[in-house]
Amino acid sequence: MAAHKYNKTLPDPHSPDLILSHPTSNEHITIWTSTSALWADSLTTLPLYIKESQRLATAPLARDGGLTTWILVDGNRPADQREILSSCETFRKRALTSDVEGNVVENIVHGVASVFCPEEYRGHGYGSRMMRELAKVLSSWQTGGDGGGKRCIGSILYSDIGKSYYAKLGWHADKSNTHVEFSPCAHPRSALMIKDVRVTDLEALCKRDETLLRKLMARPASTTCTDARLRMTIIPDVEHMGWHLAKENFACEHLFSGVVPQAKGAIAGDVVGSQVWAIWTHRYYSRPPHHGGGDCVDSSSQQQTNNVLYILRLVMEADETASRLPSDATKTFLEPAGNGEKYAQQMGYLKAVLQAAAAEAREWKLDVVKLWDPTPLVRGMLMKMGDLGCVEVEREDEGIACGLWYDEQGEVLGGEEGMVWVNNEHYAWL
Repeated sequence: MAAHKYNKTLPDPHSPDLILSHPTSNEHITIWTSTSALWADSLTTLPLYIKESQRLATAPLARDGGLTTWILVDGNRPADQREILSSCETFRKRALTSDVEGNVVENIVHGVASVFCPEEYRGHGYGSRMMRELAKVLSSWQTGGDGGGKRCIGSILYSDIGKSYYAKLGWHADKSNTHVEFSPCAHPRSALMIKDVRVTDLEALCKRDETLLRKLMARPASTTCTDARLRMTIIPDVEHMGWHLAKENFACEHLFSGVVPQAKGAIAGDVVGSQVWAIWTHRYYSRPPHHGGGDCVDSSSQQQTNNVLYILRLVMEADETASRLPSDATKTFLEPAGNGEKYAQQMGYLKAVLQAAAAEAREWKLDVVKLWDPTPLVRGMLMKMGDLGCVEVEREDEGIACGLWYDEQGEVLGGEEGMVWVNNEHYAWL
């Protein structure tokens, strides 16, 4: 972010006159006009980007007060006549915490997104001032009737400017910012093993997922566990999936003449309790080229657009390592003698689901498939799937999951005192 010479006509960034406020309808248009150059992605015109922003404001997770837009302004200036020095959004999210004894509590976490400072105001510290003010108010934001009377335990964001800037403001990078990626490729699929996940399947799958997640979070930590911090997970509910799919649908309607993907994921296995499934989204950062040729996309000969099939959530119902407890994460409960058949079955299901993702990415002209934060068991299986071509990536500059955490009095906890984030998967990204 380039520094600009201080303009004396602008307010001092430390002035008590600067306040957090919420934009009017006209000020929303001003914000979207400013951010379009950076975030329009494959949407090629300002009116289209504004239309998408308006639609997403009514999408699942955002509607019914789930989305709040914040602006830093001079409190002495009237609405629609004030400079918007910086802006951001927050999304109210349901979250679970679990202590070492396995006591599970449902709470609120606010997801901070779309942090932006217009170019003419950069270099003056307005973005930092806004974030510091935000940290003060989020601990009590929507904790009454809107939040169901639940406590806010913190906020998360995803930094695209590395780890240090937000750490100075209290949002520390999570220890897990790893993902696995592999290339699009056409794969034969067995109708007996796998089927598509459709929109009508999502609510039931998400409810099953939440039930499984609550059981995993209720596991007490081993008495030898040295990390006594609370575990925290954002609930992968249908509202999260719906927000991503609303963004996907809008882009695909524009790019593919109204045609949108019907498969929202894939599920393998017939027996509940042993199934493996993924929910994904198609993300177009730019207009896709026309892929052609053989069964697999050759990235060396294709125009690279970095369009991604993100696996929002991967569930292996039999995976005990998904608790992220040290005592469970070291288990190889499927591999020992006598369980080799079960391990092979689960690995086969996982491979079928990921091959379906690779085939979906190829069909929809995406460049790569990305799976964030696989469990210890899934990671081990992926490393054995040589033909899938998985590469593990540690994110250092973009998509860095960061968290700021509050104690019971609403005071900010230090980085080493914060939560252990479980399931740092892409569904929670905004």
